[in-house]
Amino acid sequence: MTQAVVTLRWMNESGKQWLEMIDQTRLPAVFEYLSYDSAQGVAEGIRTMVVRGAPAIGVAAAYGVALEALQLRNLPRAEFDQRLQQGFEVLAESRPTAVNLFWALNRMHVCWQQHGTADAVTLSDELLKEAKAIHSEDVDINLAMGAAGAALLSDGARVLTHCNAGALATAGHGTALGVIRSAVASGKRISVIADETRPFLQGARLTAWEMVQEKIPVTLITDNMAGHMMARGEVDAVIVGTDRVAANGDVANKIGTYMVAVLAHRHGIPFYVACPLSTIDMKIARGEDIPIEERSPLEVTGYRDCQWAAAGVMVRNPSFDVTPAELVTALITEKGVIHQPDMYKLRQLFS
Repeated sequence: MTQAVVTLRWMNESGKQWLEMIDQTRLPAVFEYLSYDSAQGVAEGIRTMVVRGAPAIGVAAAYGVALEALQLRNLPRAEFDQRLQQGFEVLAESRPTAVNLFWALNRMHVCWQQHGTADAVTLSDELLKEAKAIHSEDVDINLAMGAAGAALLSDGARVLTHCNAGALATAGHGTALGVIRSAVASGKRISVIADETRPFLQGARLTAWEMVQEKIPVTLITDNMAGHMMARGEVDAVIVGTDRVAANGDVANKIGTYMVAVLAHRHGIPFYVACPLSTIDMKIARGEDIPIEERSPLEVTGYRDCQWAAAGVMVRNPSFDVTPAELVTALITEKGVIHQPDMYKLRQLFS
């Protein structure tokens, strides 16, 4: 399957290596790649949402470690280790909610430990190899999820999605949009209804852009129109991604997802969550224990150069909310579809 959107790409020219990522803060008005050569730079790209989406953040963080190791490879091993650890720490502080960030950093740390006796040059090569493996595996996982989830959608289905869980949020293909892509590739006629997803407009700017690029029919609505569309019988299914799933099946996703799930439940519409196993955090018992990131008030009071809120107004800007497992029809994973997810079923996934 041809990949129309390449969110992250590793570059190697004339002996120089670096990471490039699409600047998602400027889409769809401007399409450009930004270049990164250090852990600090990648962490800033994650924090400012140049790259966003849990799987993509994880891949970016892995490359951030590899970039730092490449910069330090000619140092004595003791100094290499000290400064590489600082790179891990700055990446870990970039965003708190997306568990794939910590999953990827842990995997890179295990690679570091496994080659603990190697010289810095060899270790840096091994860390880059591991980052590339994480990148490649994410695409394969998304394709597997897409195949599993496509079977849930009927021909002609009108699918509502919230935020962006497409190729831009992953290493490629996507989670929620990956299911839609796979269904379309199988010959089904699928149309998408995209919530604009206030306040950062990931649905309006990113999901709509991805679907237009691939000529998949897409209709943009404001977030407060979803209930109206459901009440009129214009939505057949909801599919979203997630930044972290708790051990009991509670799902943390972009703010507004909980409202969509409640509306879907009220109207008898299936609510599906597409997530790789790396997004399931068995160390977090319940959704209420998931850390929720609060972002800048400026994201709520206006957008870019346009300010619409009164100066001095108090603002809350939680980036995520939690949907209880009881509202989730099924999780779509690379190991198949898990209906009515709970702690027992999720434990079975990892057994």
